[in-house]
Amino acid sequence: MARDKNSSAPKSGVDRWRATEGSSNQKKRKSSGSTAQRQQGRRYQFTLLALLVVLAGCIFAFYPPAERITQGLDIRGGVSVILSATKTDGTSPSAEDMATATAIVQNRVNALGAAETSVQQQGTNSILVQIPGATDAKAAIKTIGQTGHLEFVRLDAIGDADALVRINAGTEGVKLKEGTYEAFMDGSSIKSCAVAQASTSATGAFAVNVTLDKQGAETFAEVTRELAPTHGQIAIVLDGVVNSAPAVQNVISDGNVSITGNFTLDEAKALKTVLDSGSLPVTLSYSESRVVGPTLGQDSLRQGVFAIGIGAVIVVAYLFFFYQGLGLLTLGSLAVFGVIYLGLLALLSRMGAFALTLPGLAGVVLTTGSAADSSILVLERFREEIRMGRSVRAATIGGTKEGISTSLDADAVQLVTALALFFMAVGPVKGFGLTTALGILCDLVTMFLFKAPALRLLGLGTIQKHPKFWGIAADMAEAEELMEAQKTSRASGKKGGVAHA
Repeated sequence: MARDKNSSAPKSGVDRWRATEGSSNQKKRKSSGSTAQRQQGRRYQFTLLALLVVLAGCIFAFYPPAERITQGLDIRGGVSVILSATKTDGTSPSAEDMATATAIVQNRVNALGAAETSVQQQGTNSILVQIPGATDAKAAIKTIGQTGHLEFVRLDAIGDADALVRINAGTEGVKLKEGTYEAFMDGSSIKSCAVAQASTSATGAFAVNVTLDKQGAETFAEVTRELAPTHGQIAIVLDGVVNSAPAVQNVISDGNVSITGNFTLDEAKALKTVLDSGSLPVTLSYSESRVVGPTLGQDSLRQGVFAIGIGAVIVVAYLFFFYQGLGLLTLGSLAVFGVIYLGLLALLSRMGAFALTLPGLAGVVLTTGSAADSSILVLERFREEIRMGRSVRAATIGGTKEGISTSLDADAVQLVTALALFFMAVGPVKGFGLTTALGILCDLVTMFLFKAPALRLLGLGTIQKHPKFWGIAADMAEAEELMEAQKTSRASGKKGGVAHA
């Protein structure tokens, strides 16, 4: 009679050894699995800790956002000017002339100190200038559109009698008739310029001190040597207008010349800007100018931010309703996404490479929705894995992998479109492409540094212990029903096989 394997009869030494080894191997497997699980948990925790450091840096970079993120013309307000270019001989400016003029205007606008200015050539003979924060269109046009042709003229070389009478009477800003004078030196000899208070002014007026190059200094020394004995005058002429006509008291041999004219500080800075950037090869006149007030732009900004907030609240409420505790992950994802996004915009603003415009704000709204959508993909894939009968831990790994993979496909298509807009478009559309591309990159960072490690860390035990709170109780019940149905189906198949044997 065969002995029952489960009987209490004494076992041989071999049997006891095998039983001991089997128990030992099972404990080793459990211990090994537990060690690997702890190592994974530490890796996820380290990733989240590194992300926390990044978030702290981003918050420091963008707070307060109104001061750290540069605002564009349509939000902050400012001056928008279209300048038309003409040649003095009446011919159309060449492409080279326009390129040179655009570069000079850009230098002059940058010297005004405004952030995120825009200078773009339009057509064959126009230049669009946008200066955020500026309020005086006329002053801006005068500075950036001035030809800037500086000349030094001996007063005894001027043939305009009416002009000479006014100059000798101390009148400033006298316009000289073309062809009535001959300059002994022009602005091409200028080496550098600086603004300082005029030493001869009793009212605290400012002057522009000019340093000439070697050849210019020699020419100026020679002329002053001739005029010093009689205290002759030298007219400093800018674009045909006499700014000042000082009398020569001594020989000036060091190449340092002071341009005076009772300038205010702003006027002196504007003159310095014109002289520093050189002479324009064309004459610029404005065909259109407008001052954009900040009130409408700020209202639009508030409405845009309000729209983002309302959209985020609706999305989070939807997720809490359908995903319950898992909605916390999406809420955290949106918070991480927003902090990284603002930090990146603040960094680009500090570098002078970004200004937030209304189309750019539309890109922010669009990519915020995309970030919420990627969270939904991950969560839905995670629950689908559980319904397929996988464990919670395996479902977090497979769910994040497949969900992120699907999000990457969608983000890649959107990123290509955004980059095409950024590199091919101009003006506001370019800003929309930039903010959209930046939002996609921030979503990628959020997926890999927060969504995946956070869900996988929770999947090591927390979700398993509280399935109802995390909204997967119904999915686990569905998986159990599926497994029972499969067992019943297999059992029915086996019985049928016996019956026909």
